[in-house]
Amino acid sequence: QVQLVESGGDSVQAGGSLRLSCVVSQHIVSNYCMGWFRQAPGKEREGVAAISVRGIYTWYGDSVKGRFTISRDNAKNTLYLQMNSLQPEDSAMYYCAATGGCLRNPPQTASGFAYWGQGTQVTVSS
Repeated sequence: QVQLVESGGDSVQAGGSLRLSCVVSQHIVSNYCMGWFRQAPGKEREGVAAISVRGIYTWYGDSVKGRFTISRDNAKNTLYLQMNSLQPEDSAMYYCAATGGCLRNPPQTASGFAYWGQGTQVTVSS
């Protein structure tokens, strides 16, 4: 069974930081690429960041480059997203995603991921 459970969402002031976590099923963590996506009300789901199985390859959406960092600790079955310099436009539901058959570079779009968590809400006020 595939399970992804996000946590760490909160309400913060602009300029603040948050770290999101996603705990995953043990069999996923060793064989799957992982990613973070976000969706604000009335908007399409947007790719935030993605990471390869061993964390060697990463990808970031243009709007978060230089501010967000994706990482994974396979020993702890956990994916992370460190978010710094948060802005109101970063407010959204953030989702963790996973996909198998990932040989090198992780997918960059939602259609490339097969499994999803329930999401954690991030709200940034000005």
